[in-house]
Amino acid sequence: MDPVIVIGAGPAGLALALGLARRQVPVIVLDETPDEDPGPGERRPARTTVLRPDTLGTLERLGFTAPGDARWTAWRTMHRRSLLTRVEFGEAEPSPAHLPQHTLTTGLRAALAGAEGARIVPGARLTLLRQDATGVTVHTRGGNQETWRASYLIGCDGARSVVRKLLGARFPGRTAVERYAVAALRAQLPWPGEAVLHRSPARGREVTARPLPDGVWRLDWPLPPDGELVTPQALLGLVTDSLTGWCGELPPYELLDTGVHTVHHRLARRWRSGRVFLAGDAARLLGSLGVDGVDEGLRDAANLAWKLALAWHHGASETLLDSYQAERRTAAGRRLRAADRALPAVRGDGGWRTVRRAVVPGTARAHDLLLSEAHLGRGALAAPSVYDRTPLAPGAGPAGSVAVDTEVGARVLNVPVTAPDGSAARLHDRLDGDLLVVLIAPGTGVWERRHWMGAGLMPSLAAAIGALPVRAELLVAESYPGAAAHTVLMVRPDGHLVAALSGVRPAELYACADAVRGGAAGAVRPAEERAVDRAPALRAEEAGEATAKR
Repeated sequence: MDPVIVIGAGPAGLALALGLARRQVPVIVLDETPDEDPGPGERRPARTTVLRPDTLGTLERLGFTAPGDARWTAWRTMHRRSLLTRVEFGEAEPSPAHLPQHTLTTGLRAALAGAEGARIVPGARLTLLRQDATGVTVHTRGGNQETWRASYLIGCDGARSVVRKLLGARFPGRTAVERYAVAALRAQLPWPGEAVLHRSPARGREVTARPLPDGVWRLDWPLPPDGELVTPQALLGLVTDSLTGWCGELPPYELLDTGVHTVHHRLARRWRSGRVFLAGDAARLLGSLGVDGVDEGLRDAANLAWKLALAWHHGASETLLDSYQAERRTAAGRRLRAADRALPAVRGDGGWRTVRRAVVPGTARAHDLLLSEAHLGRGALAAPSVYDRTPLAPGAGPAGSVAVDTEVGARVLNVPVTAPDGSAARLHDRLDGDLLVVLIAPGTGVWERRHWMGAGLMPSLAAAIGALPVRAELLVAESYPGAAAHTVLMVRPDGHLVAALSGVRPAELYACADAVRGGAAGAVRPAEERAVDRAPALRAEEAGEATAKR
């Protein structure tokens, strides 16, 4: 079978390629840039990304290693001179990782270089793609080859995606929703290792300071929406005001990089056309109010990788392939709607905010905490996605379903588990492979494996797992929040809960596993046979002209 082709070697494309390669799927990354080394122009200290703990965990299981000092020790939210909240990170509250984007990309490239069956082709610019019943034909310029054949193709080629244009997929939304002045500098601030959101400081309206590895900080200041030019003198004034306000006087500092970051809100109408998919910034643009677009793109990659691997090895139903758009586009839409609702309140002009505070006491504090939650990956703006409307759900709920503290479709908690071979791990450490079936069995932790593997529910559960239509791994947990003894949890490879069942129910377990794979595999219809695809073989130049006319 032909390999999978990924267009674009940014974080989402590289992570997707790694996820496929680790599942023994051959993958080719076609990168438009002429050299695998990003070069000095791309090594921007002020161009950074914040990875949520679960996203970072996914990358670490794929072979990426973040710098040890990329994690924060705490987060604090300040309003004027008051400390509103301080969150300490540790085992109970894992820290995000904050690192320059080129560090992330370089680390993912290194991991992919060691993955069997994967390669990056630099200097390959996509010019045309055509689909048929068995795959996708791609034409490029450069890369020492002009024609490629793929079983599936994923466009991870950014906001100006050529793949999206070739598919004729519309990309509506809003331009310049927010603007930020950004600076990366090396200095000693009063909160070593802590990230700070300071609302209404002594000078200015807001500033965020987030530590980076090697003693560097990234500072962000929201700019007025009028698009006024930010001069170097104005940006240096922002740096001076912030550092002086925090330290009492201007401390010594080394300015490493500056820039203006503009946030757009856009959402592609279609994320799948036959055997072609969109992911990352090619599919949607977001990033206001503390939400990180790179982190969301990596979630796209984690969602799609296991589904394409299942399709490549065993065939796929339309339901399985459609579920990527149904889940991830819905999640992105919710993010954008939440940001659009919050923006007028959080970023409203002074007069409007003054009226609101007078009428609703505590409104300013609520806005401060809402913004803080978004930076921490919580709340309506940034909480992990719940796939509550997925087409991979097992109907209205299988017989014997029980409620636990994790709702169906949400990501499971990282509880300690034991494998049948006796090895101990955390539940998240077993993700990104097969389906997981977890038996809640209090007391097994103190028994020898030779006793509990052949006792109680274990033999019947092991037999039921062996009869499933997809591969699954059996795990045992002492407990799970809200779960009674003998509860059986089924967990998708990306960590989302499929069902919680009371006891061993072979028929229900089979139905759940069948739902996760989208039912029996069938032929994937080429794009030209699907009503949504009107231009399956459009050249890049023609696609650009068509987009300009729209």
